[in-house]
Amino acid sequence: MVAQIPKPKSAPIIYPESDGLPMADNTLQFRWIMTFYYNLEWLFADNPDIFVAGNLLWYPVEGEVKIRQAPDVMVAFGAGKGDRGSYQQWNENNIAPQVVFEILSPGNTQTEMHKKLLFYARYGVEEYYIYDPQRNDLSGLLRPPASEVEALPLQAIEEMQGWVSPRLKIRFELADDELQLYRPDGERFSTYLEVQRRLEAEKERAEQAEGRAQQAEERAQQAEERAQQAEGRAEQAEERAQQAAAQLAEERRKAEMLAERLRQMGIDLDRA
Repeated sequence: MVAQIPKPKSAPIIYPESDGLPMADNTLQFRWIMTFYYNLEWLFADNPDIFVAGNLLWYPVEGEVKIRQAPDVMVAFGAGKGDRGSYQQWNENNIAPQVVFEILSPGNTQTEMHKKLLFYARYGVEEYYIYDPQRNDLSGLLRPPASEVEALPLQAIEEMQGWVSPRLKIRFELADDELQLYRPDGERFSTYLEVQRRLEAEKERAEQAEGRAQQAEERAQQAEERAQQAEGRAEQAEERAQQAAAQLAEERRKAEMLAERLRQMGIDLDRA
């Protein structure tokens, strides 16, 4: 009988969590990446089924480690919140990020951006926004309805001024100096520093309110203590009054007994 030689086990596929490239090339690009990321995180903080990530490698095809892209910011509806080393689409119910943002820097080339466009168009992105903060230029692409079979996978949005994202419901306004974004409730997107300052101010107001509440509680406790002390003094006064009344009654009883004995002895105090 010929012995069976076991087949060697294939090594597990490693999906790198970094492409070795920096998250941003300059502070302006980094600030805008953070502005998009944090504001979208805050916008969907209460929805457990919406995942927001920044500079996270997205692998759309299992086993293909070279087919990947790391959007500056991406939003995946239905993927669910949670930490990840990379976005492996086959482990996310095959949900592709529906919305991606790219913030340009002077180092971005046309070839690089064309490759990104082809990637996002091929692997299911519905909305793709590109913002150049140096030039204050915004462009967007939208996946048309599936019924438009002759349409390109992603079509340019002709007018971005006042555009409202179908998925995110946020509004884009190009001001003279830089892009302004607005939440569905009309509140403007804030920079990370603005939010930190607001949180610090709210924290300070909360601490002040807590201090006032503690002072009010202390005053209430002091008032309650004074009331208890006054009640104690009133009880003591009532007790002394009761004792004095009892003592007076006893003295009257003794006086009446003495008067009765004297009358029995023939001494009438009323005539004396």
